[in-house]
Amino acid sequence: MRAHEYALTLSDAELARYKFMADEARASEAELWQRAGIVAGAQVADVGCGPGALLPAWADAVGPTGRVVGVDADPSAVAAAQALVVASGLDHVSVRPGRADATGLAPASFETAVLRHVLAHNGGREDAVVAHLVSLLRPGGCVYLVDVAVPAIRRVPDDADLADLADRYVGYHTARGNDMQAGLRLGERIERAGLDIVEYRGSYTIRAIPPGMRGPAWAARDALVAVGVATEQDLARWEKAYQRLDAEPTRPTIFAPVFVAIGRKAA
Repeated sequence: MRAHEYALTLSDAELARYKFMADEARASEAELWQRAGIVAGAQVADVGCGPGALLPAWADAVGPTGRVVGVDADPSAVAAAQALVVASGLDHVSVRPGRADATGLAPASFETAVLRHVLAHNGGREDAVVAHLVSLLRPGGCVYLVDVAVPAIRRVPDDADLADLADRYVGYHTARGNDMQAGLRLGERIERAGLDIVEYRGSYTIRAIPPGMRGPAWAARDALVAVGVATEQDLARWEKAYQRLDAEPTRPTIFAPVFVAIGRKAA
């Protein structure tokens, strides 16, 4: 597996996690979306849209006079996002395959280019990805970046087996040159891309973990096994740990540092 290939496998649990994250974004970022130009009539590119969990939110924000285009390199994610668009009746939303640094979208045709939780999966290409997003913007348009600092994510109470899974996941990505602390470097990437920083902030998402929800490390389990970072015995042990977690009468809490940065192109 090459460094830039996406390791996560979609499943019902992973789709639930995407929805969980989308609901959190709707609740906490509305003001920032407006500052980034995601408003009525805007043209918005959601690059690395995954299964499209936020496409309905963007569609609501831009209204029927706007347009939203989702792009993802994973065929299964594109198919899931397209199905969501059709099921939701989002006539002004489309989804297409494409890489984060080569979307195939027309240059200078969007007010806002969004990139959420993608930079950590693009070892060595982070600046190229941001530069490509800038090329999609009209004058005065904005790049909207969201990412985390994965090693700082905590679960309380923790579980030794799931902590082991998390450590191996971080090690897997680090060995491939991926930036597991991408959120800490969003501001400098925006500046290197020649944009003015409109906003750069961080906060903790603190939420009870719903039963059945799994993290990105679990979604990457097949990749971990494929490269020898984990064994089938490890998978069985981690699955038992998740089952213990699901059986707890008091839900554990996740503490995740999330960073948002907005950069504006010169008018």
